[in-house]
Amino acid sequence: MEPNKAADTAHLMEQILYEVKRVVVGQDRFLERVMVALLAQGHLLVEGVPGLAKTLTVKTLSNVVQGRFKRIQFTPDLVPADLIGTRIYNQKTGDFSTSLGPVFANLLLADEINRAPAKVQSALLEVMQERQVTIAGDTHKVPDPFLVMATQNPIETEGTYPLPEAQVDRFMMKVMVDYPSDEEEYVIVERVTGPAVQVNAVATTEQLSQLQALCRQVYVDPSLVQYAVKLVSATRQPEQHGLKDMNRLITYGASPRATIGLVEGARALAMLRGRSYALPEDMVDLVPDVLRHRVVLSYEGLSEGLSSEALIGRIMKHLPVPARPLEPERRAA
Repeated sequence: MEPNKAADTAHLMEQILYEVKRVVVGQDRFLERVMVALLAQGHLLVEGVPGLAKTLTVKTLSNVVQGRFKRIQFTPDLVPADLIGTRIYNQKTGDFSTSLGPVFANLLLADEINRAPAKVQSALLEVMQERQVTIAGDTHKVPDPFLVMATQNPIETEGTYPLPEAQVDRFMMKVMVDYPSDEEEYVIVERVTGPAVQVNAVATTEQLSQLQALCRQVYVDPSLVQYAVKLVSATRQPEQHGLKDMNRLITYGASPRATIGLVEGARALAMLRGRSYALPEDMVDLVPDVLRHRVVLSYEGLSEGLSSEALIGRIMKHLPVPARPLEPERRAA
C-alpha cells in the first residue's frame, strides 16, 4: 500500500472513531480492537460485566458506517432457526418462503453466547467461518463486511454452556473489558442524562470493504511473521523454545489460526496508526488478545493459580522481539 493512501485511510478511520467516541466514553483499547477485527475480517469474543457499553459500541459503529446492526440475546430455549432463519409455509398460496434470521447483518452482537446450547452456538460459529447459511438446500450469503462480536458474562455462570476450545478458536481475539475510571464514569452519567447525541455517518459499508482490501496490502516483514510463528509454536511445544518447565502447565496450545490472527491484526493496527507497513510493537500489542483464549492450562497450572495471560507473558519475555525493519520506513520517507 502506498504511504499517501495509508494516510488517507488512517484519516477516515480517525473520523469513524471520533464519531463513535462522541457517544462511547473511554474504552479506548476495546474500540481499537473492534476496529482491528473489522479491518482484519475477524470476529471478537468480549468478556466483561454488564453495563460497559459493549452493545452501544457496536450499535454506534453501525450507524457511523451505515451498516445493518442486529443483536441476539442468547437464552437456553433458543434454536438455530432463531439465528439463521427458516422456511415458512403460506396457507393461502400453498408455497414456502424463506425468512432470513438476524445473522444477516453487517455488525452482529451475540449477547451472552454461553447461555445458548451447543447446537445454537455451532450454528453461529458456522456462519462466522463460512459467511453463509443453508436453509432447505438454498445457500444465502451474509452481507459484506460481516463482524460478529460475542459477549460473555464472567460473574454469572449458572445456566451457561461454556464454549468448547475448538469453537472459541474461531474468534480472532478475546478482549477483556473493565470498569471505567471515576472521571470517565462522571462523563458517562453526564452524557446519558443529558441531551441525546446524534452521530454522523462518515463512511459506507462499501468503503469498509475497500479498507479491508487495502489492509491486506500492508507490508509485514518476514522477521515479524517468523516471530508470530515462534510465539504460537512455544504455546504448543515449549521445550523446543527453551521453556521446558512450562510443559506441565499447558494442555493445549494455540492453533495456526492464532499465527494468522497476529499477522492480520498487526496489519490492521499499523493501518489504524497511519502506516503502510507493520512494526514489531503492532504485533506485540495484540499478542495477549489473540492468544489468551487459545492457551488451555493443565490441572497443574490451574492448581498453581496461573492464568493463560501469565504464561503468555513468560513466553514473550523469553522470545526476543525482532528489530524494527528499516526498509519500509525508507520507502515511506
